[in-house]
Amino acid sequence: MDHHTRSAYCTVVNKADNTKYLCFLHTKAGVLNVGLTNASNVWITDFTKESLSQHMKEYGLKSIEGYVSKIRSSSGNGCATVCLEENRLVLQLESMPGAMTMALLRLSEPEGREVLRDLLFRMADCLTHLDNTGNVKSFVSSEFEPRRQQTGPVVAVRKRVPGDSLINPGTRRLKRVPTGVAFDDSDDL
Repeated sequence: MDHHTRSAYCTVVNKADNTKYLCFLHTKAGVLNVGLTNASNVWITDFTKESLSQHMKEYGLKSIEGYVSKIRSSSGNGCATVCLEENRLVLQLESMPGAMTMALLRLSEPEGREVLRDLLFRMADCLTHLDNTGNVKSFVSSEFEPRRQQTGPVVAVRKRVPGDSLINPGTRRLKRVPTGVAFDDSDDL
């Protein structure tokens, strides 16, 4: 995996028919490319530095992180529309300032299969890296971080000291001296 490449992933659900797509964003040498897949077909943008800059300027985006954030927030809010045409896909993301539209070209079968293979291994490498470090720092891996639900104030649990009562914590359990059983040898016949 190229360490100068940054990746981000999210799920896009077409609000028209609830079809799910995996959206993958790869930044390499300052150029962001966006791809969508339904696990059998792959569509991808073919931005150059100039065309990406023009696209970002058109939609008032100042950074690649802002671009990624806009795609994630729009797709996470269910504000995405996917329109399939003959050999391309048009992705429209609606948000408060305005809608962002981009056209993605469909890759041929061998190219698409290679992109899917690369995508699968990038995601696996990302998860392996998370497992090894346990450290989530970049926008790339936060997608895989488990969501935590806050259920209320956290109460510290006091460690039980040996001898404390399980039923009434804070009181000591009384230990009785073992008395044993007295056997009488005279009763034997």
